[in-house]
Amino acid sequence: MPTAVAIHLVFALIALVLGGVMLVRPKGTRSHRTLGWTWVTAMALVALSSLWIPSFLKLSWIHGFTLVTAVALPRALLAIRRGRVRAHRAGMIGTFIGLIGAGIGALAPGRLVGGTILGWLGWR
Repeated sequence: MPTAVAIHLVFALIALVLGGVMLVRPKGTRSHRTLGWTWVTAMALVALSSLWIPSFLKLSWIHGFTLVTAVALPRALLAIRRGRVRAHRAGMIGTFIGLIGAGIGALAPGRLVGGTILGWLGWR
């Protein structure tokens, strides 16, 4: 498996699990902020690593999620810094839903990441 795919999958899985945890935990606590920064870092690494799949800047439709993430994360962080909780919540939930959407899209036939995952599961 290419290194970029491995990095991408590891941080995508971390972001997926942490995102789910963040949705059900109390908001505004110290642990929320700590886990939130961890999630933002994981999401940024997912987006960044996607630029090397299948090779550097060989982009396809699924990289639209990369662009959306690159815009949505800073906007959501800026929103909470300005006290705009609703905008922060919407941006973070939207980015999490985008992660799920990208994951589903990656499972489409012919996709490198999806093929790797399906191979692990013995479905390919």
